[in-house]
Amino acid sequence: MKLLAKTHYGLEQVLAEELKGFGATGVSILNRAVAFEGSKLLLYAVNYRSRLALSVLMPVSSFGISGQKDLYNGAVAVEWDHYLDPSKTFAVTAVVNSPHFPHSGYAALVVKDAIADFFRRLTLGRPSVDAKDPDLLVNVHISNNRVTISLDSTVVPLYRRGYRQGMSEAPLGEVLAAGMIALSGWKPGIPLSDGMCGSGTIVAEAGLIACNIAPGKFRKSFGFMRWKDYDAALFRSVRFDAEKRERKSPAKISGSDISAETCAIARANIRAAGLEDAVEIAERDFFTSPAPAESGMLIINPPYGRRLGIPDMGEFYGRIGTVLKHSYEGYTAWILSGDMDSLKKVALKPFRKFELLNGDIECRFQGYELYGGTRKKRDTPDV
Repeated sequence: MKLLAKTHYGLEQVLAEELKGFGATGVSILNRAVAFEGSKLLLYAVNYRSRLALSVLMPVSSFGISGQKDLYNGAVAVEWDHYLDPSKTFAVTAVVNSPHFPHSGYAALVVKDAIADFFRRLTLGRPSVDAKDPDLLVNVHISNNRVTISLDSTVVPLYRRGYRQGMSEAPLGEVLAAGMIALSGWKPGIPLSDGMCGSGTIVAEAGLIACNIAPGKFRKSFGFMRWKDYDAALFRSVRFDAEKRERKSPAKISGSDISAETCAIARANIRAAGLEDAVEIAERDFFTSPAPAESGMLIINPPYGRRLGIPDMGEFYGRIGTVLKHSYEGYTAWILSGDMDSLKKVALKPFRKFELLNGDIECRFQGYELYGGTRKKRDTPDV
């Protein structure tokens, strides 16, 4: 079957590599998504094991339109009884960038009416609409004159892992955190730390990677579990296979924060993820504490602009650069920030840059190789 995995802007390439690792074929990178092909087993596995996908869609129809009526005609032609019983519920979401529709809500309404009319014509009764907890979630994507109608196999987005017990102010999303780790090139044998860990999302995701724990382990349900062709035995095999892959962490992973309250939230999240033996959380001031290991990788998401504003942001970032130069020799450091002007105050030359979005904030994710004494390169983690 043809499938589509949605993700954050900037994570398409690493998601494509992850999907290939799961056995996907026909992988094609799109904008904030990756198209691929695979079996029902792969559909289940991507939902359960992917760290970088937000949701997985299964297209059921694609057609061109020249007006609003064409959307109805194309939608009513889908054999909806293959996917939905009239006694079940459904909902329709739409993403629209087309001159034919003033807003996405209208396009969703057209498809909803088409589905209801399809069943009415077959005199099978009319399925009810349930926007909050539908048995089948239909996704409509319209780009100019092209329509793709898909079934959402995920429903509740995959960034909602299920281990989060609490959040600090302006928390980092789980999929974005996992994507940053993937972009950094970190390997589980390398010590990893986050000196401004907040609620601990980066170190929690690193812990799951190091222990090879599937992020779907903590979720109670997926959208495909309500589909007519759901194979419970096949999904059990996916879960069993993932559990067999689990291991002890080969790396020291540590997070710290200056706030005792925030550290308590991070520890609760780490406990809920079953990572107490893999991740350590400590109450420490990043600016006055030594590096947690002689060498390794540091990934931080410091305050910027519209989140956790600081009176003199430039001075704050300048202090980060000073700490990196004097306390993190032998490290590779990565910083995510949406404040480009302040990021320059770090006063270090990045060896790699990525453009990312944190919510609606345009961010830059920059990597720095930190040397000691001279510009001669010391032994550093292989990234």
